[in-house]
Amino acid sequence: MKKVSFAEFGGPEVLRLIDAEEPHAGPGRIRVAVRAAGVNPVDWRIREGQKLSAHPIALPSGVGLDAAGVVDEVGEGVEGVAVGDRVFGEGACAYAEFAVLTAWARMPEGLTFEEAAGYPSVVETASRVLREVGVRPGQTLLVSGAAGGVGSAVVQFARERGVTVIGTAGAANQDYLRGLGALATTYGEGWVERVRALGPGDAALDLAGAGVIPELVALTGDPRKVITIADLSAPDHGVRFSGVAGSVVDALAEAVDLIARGKLHIPVEKSYTLAEAAAAHADSQAGHTRGRRVIVV
Repeated sequence: MKKVSFAEFGGPEVLRLIDAEEPHAGPGRIRVAVRAAGVNPVDWRIREGQKLSAHPIALPSGVGLDAAGVVDEVGEGVEGVAVGDRVFGEGACAYAEFAVLTAWARMPEGLTFEEAAGYPSVVETASRVLREVGVRPGQTLLVSGAAGGVGSAVVQFARERGVTVIGTAGAANQDYLRGLGALATTYGEGWVERVRALGPGDAALDLAGAGVIPELVALTGDPRKVITIADLSAPDHGVRFSGVAGSVVDALAEAVDLIARGKLHIPVEKSYTLAEAAAAHADSQAGHTRGRRVIVV
């Protein structure tokens, strides 16, 4: 099978499309014929060697956690899913023709493989950081970097919970954020004053790692009310870095329900082939994403 791999840590150029042996589903696992794989910031952070404590790997290694596809192997002890089912979920080495998943759900009706591949890690992260930041119905959440995949999910999850969301993003994404139900404003010079004009912030999430943690602490008045998934300097400011995944299965179940009710939609901004994985990583690292980027197999 074809698979994207890297044999050394480094930039996007270390990624190679190679011929590899097919993986197989062990106990409690399923294998899918991959139709699309999600491109997440964690993918290129692992490729650079940044997140080895949370995702220990041995080189050479495959790439990618999220996939959508058709089940073609069911491991021992797995129930409720059969060969031929359309599923999306999380596993390992997803930038490939076949991948083994450790957590999954059936795809909602009407969702394409490209769309589905963009959800698993994103909705798990969104659900987790909302829980960790402790924002409650009737409160206001400030989201820095609200137009990306996680931000798009956070806005919609939070609005469904009765939370007001103030989201920062680039000028081109203001209408997009408003369409998701957020109070939108741009980042850049004067952004703190613009946020204050929109309302008080009871809690804040840093999803972009743009060096704004001190300002988020000032806006909320307490470092314990700020969570980041992207800035490793967080402990220097008394802010929690959230990097340990929660339940992907629970997050997918919530996502399936919201998608079915028309309450959750994350657009695919751009699709790539397996051979274009390096370009996908370069674009992801450049930021300014609206929704998700995926690799089509």
